[in-house]
Amino acid sequence: MALSHLKSSSSRSNLVKPLAAAFSLRRLISTSTDPITIETSVPFATHRCDPPSRTVETNPQELLSFFRVMATMRRMEIAADSLYKAKLIRGFCHLYDGQEAVAVGMEAAITKKDSIITAYRDHCTFLGRGGTLLEVFSELMGRQGGCSKGKGGSMHFYKKDSGFYGGHGIVGAQVPLGCGLAFAHKYNKDDAVAFALYGDGAANQGQLFEALNISALWDLPVILVCENNHYGMGTAEWRAAKSPAYYKRGDYVPGLKVDGMDAFAVKQACKFAKEHALKSGPIILEMDTYRYHGHSMSDPGSTYRTRDEISGVRQERDPIERIRKLILAHDLATEKELKDIEKEVRKQVDEAIAEAKESPMPEPSELFTNVYVKGLGVEAYGADRKEVRAVLP
Repeated sequence: MALSHLKSSSSRSNLVKPLAAAFSLRRLISTSTDPITIETSVPFATHRCDPPSRTVETNPQELLSFFRVMATMRRMEIAADSLYKAKLIRGFCHLYDGQEAVAVGMEAAITKKDSIITAYRDHCTFLGRGGTLLEVFSELMGRQGGCSKGKGGSMHFYKKDSGFYGGHGIVGAQVPLGCGLAFAHKYNKDDAVAFALYGDGAANQGQLFEALNISALWDLPVILVCENNHYGMGTAEWRAAKSPAYYKRGDYVPGLKVDGMDAFAVKQACKFAKEHALKSGPIILEMDTYRYHGHSMSDPGSTYRTRDEISGVRQERDPIERIRKLILAHDLATEKELKDIEKEVRKQVDEAIAEAKESPMPEPSELFTNVYVKGLGVEAYGADRKEVRAVLP
């Protein structure tokens, strides 16, 4: 099946479009919505609930979309690594390569009415919510064209109009906020849920259990998603947690363990979790995933784990390669056509970086914006409180 129409004659215009919109230009080649049945890689492990079916329904459009979006996420993160080493990205930076199936599978199961809040490894989640490559690289380099106007940087991506509430730098602190988003959904009766993502390193935080308790008490529609990449910074999960079965940590709250390297297992689990949360309140999803890079840019990622371990995961569980094999097995594209998609993705990323570099730095006055509610707290006094020293915009 030819994929020649996947190639866009105006790739630059796609830099400012969400990935889903950019891909829609190419879906003409695969108008078939004939269902394809796929079985998840491994069974779901459960706690206080019955497992969802391992049989997942998809179609050619979704398979090709998953491949392109995950390839874009992977290339984007590799490019961010290079930009950081070139000192064009400063401060903290945490990369998501290896974990792309979680972002893509979750997005496929929900709508933009649903809320997502996550920690500082947030670039790909933002992209999945409809952000653009140009916004990503502009924000990473501290430019005005970024999703947070260049003031947030890597850890503070944000897209409220698509239900993405960050990007948070304090370990575990996003979970109570996610439960608050779920409270808002229930209060507004909008038939939506909140996904609060955190890592295995944050799973021992006391605030997580406090928020889970009140959420269960009030039957809030919240899904706590533990992205278990098995290392909290450089500490292996078994050294930090007496019970690393994070999906069971809710005790009175149901839980599900999911192969987080299988996009369709993630999709099925998130669909199941959303239905549960709307009817019965909180549920925990533990995504068994893996990051290829170190925790952050100062971490080589090879001092606490072997290179053989990393390469073994790449060879046996890589989420993009799994989708590639499915596409080839169902004769939806040739190997060359998929490589052409990857080449086009690389070109789009390079063009986005070049354009982001042209975006100006924020004005110094931007330091004083988005601090107070408009009209409040705008006057800054001296120490004696007698003289107004500045009026904030």
